[in-house]
Amino acid sequence: MVLDALTFQAVDGSSLPWLLIRRRVLSNVSGLRIVPIRCLTSGANAGGANSTHDSQINHDQNKSTPNNELDQYDIAIVGGGMVGMAFACALRSIPLTKHLNYAIWQSNVRTMGRFGDDDDAPSFFVSAIIINCLSLLVDVGAWEYVLQHRHSFFDKMQVWDYTGLGYTKYCARDVGRDILGCVVENKVIHKALFSSLEMKLWSTFSKGTWQAMRLLDEGSASLRKQSKIHSVQLKTIHPSRLTSMDLQSKKSTVKLDLTDGNAIYAKLVVGADGARSRVRDLAGFKTTGWSYKQNAVICTVEHAVENYCAWQRFLPNGPIALLPIGDKFSNIVWTMSPNESTERTSMSENDFVKAVNHALNDGYGPHPSSSFLGYNPGDSSWEVPPRVVKLVSDRMAFPLSLLHAKDYALDHVVLIGDAAHSVHPLAGQGVNLGFGDALALAKVIADGVGLGAELGELSVLKKYEAERKPANTMMAAILDGFQKAYSVDLGPLNVLRAAGFHMAQHISPLKKSIISYATGEQKWPLFG
Repeated sequence: MVLDALTFQAVDGSSLPWLLIRRRVLSNVSGLRIVPIRCLTSGANAGGANSTHDSQINHDQNKSTPNNELDQYDIAIVGGGMVGMAFACALRSIPLTKHLNYAIWQSNVRTMGRFGDDDDAPSFFVSAIIINCLSLLVDVGAWEYVLQHRHSFFDKMQVWDYTGLGYTKYCARDVGRDILGCVVENKVIHKALFSSLEMKLWSTFSKGTWQAMRLLDEGSASLRKQSKIHSVQLKTIHPSRLTSMDLQSKKSTVKLDLTDGNAIYAKLVVGADGARSRVRDLAGFKTTGWSYKQNAVICTVEHAVENYCAWQRFLPNGPIALLPIGDKFSNIVWTMSPNESTERTSMSENDFVKAVNHALNDGYGPHPSSSFLGYNPGDSSWEVPPRVVKLVSDRMAFPLSLLHAKDYALDHVVLIGDAAHSVHPLAGQGVNLGFGDALALAKVIADGVGLGAELGELSVLKKYEAERKPANTMMAAILDGFQKAYSVDLGPLNVLRAAGFHMAQHISPLKKSIISYATGEQKWPLFG
């Protein structure tokens, strides 16, 4: 009975046994019509022991059947970037939600499933993953893939002011840790998450709109023993974009219309589509925020020596950060005025390297003095950052702003990541906040399924909002405060900033609290 269920049916009507699927599908994928076993259960039936067999589904790319059974999903994840993919992985890692059918929507398919070559220069899109989020990547099975590619752990971070009046150095040993975090290229994180799904999901690809059909590969022996089958359908839709959303109140589903004329239906829509979220706009979420009237210039640079420290210097027009990537490479995130960013991105490579070294060490002001205010830092004395010897990537500039949704959840629609909140990059917290959202939402959905709640039920989604919104609001407020405090060059304010640096450097409980909060091990910033 189980073996009969796990067969694919070819166009000529012949059956392909489960054990031959992998080999045959590679040679003739486009000619298959798939008979999936779907499990659209929730609540008391979440275990899926009595899953029913759906009718046959036609994957012919020339046929469009937007109202057929194939278009019905438990969850539609709009945005298949790092946060959207992390949410999918979190769902797959929780027993109560791993049976759910979901569609992942990513219009930029060039980013799907590619690690790149470590012999190439690193991408300038990187993320500093904090300890708390490293645990998430480990738990969902993605971390083992990251470790196979370029990455850089860092165990200390030095922050200082261009005036030379103050600095702070945060070390992992201050909180009994070996590391503070790890800097990884975004493409590596994304592919690692994608690969962690592929560990239990194998794919058949076609050339049509329906890119992928994935079934759990738990092993035929265990399936026979348990006499039950779970399946997951993972569909990547491209290059269509979302044109409208309509809540089907009588059916408790949301209809999503695409630019190619197709439509899908889902019980829950998760907007993980970034700061310019189409889901947020179509669903009518209200937001608050403002432009900083600053741009960030990002690029990859090379040193003569390896870099194991994260560096940040506050300059008159904004901070410059130097983040280790590995293999003697570092990532630059340099905040400045729009006019200055135009100048920096258009100057010659040699002139840009000189400007970076000037900003990190040579110019603007003296090195911080260890004797300021009578303190002697001892072994934690200020260090000179490694000199940049070469620019190894293009330079990219983008405008900075703060945005926060007033609600994270509406009926059958929820926002995560930058779709719900985007913050200033000066502390590298953006993707970490998004990963926190992804894990929290997956756990809330699992709790709801366990209690028999309907997917997309507002009372359940509001529990996610209640958990994440205060934490995200606090981090956004702190980063906004730093941005405003360092946007004014005034003598008395400079002294106050220097005093703040020295307090963080020399008051041990305060330093530990700051480190624990920044690495995600503490929920609130001060002793909480």
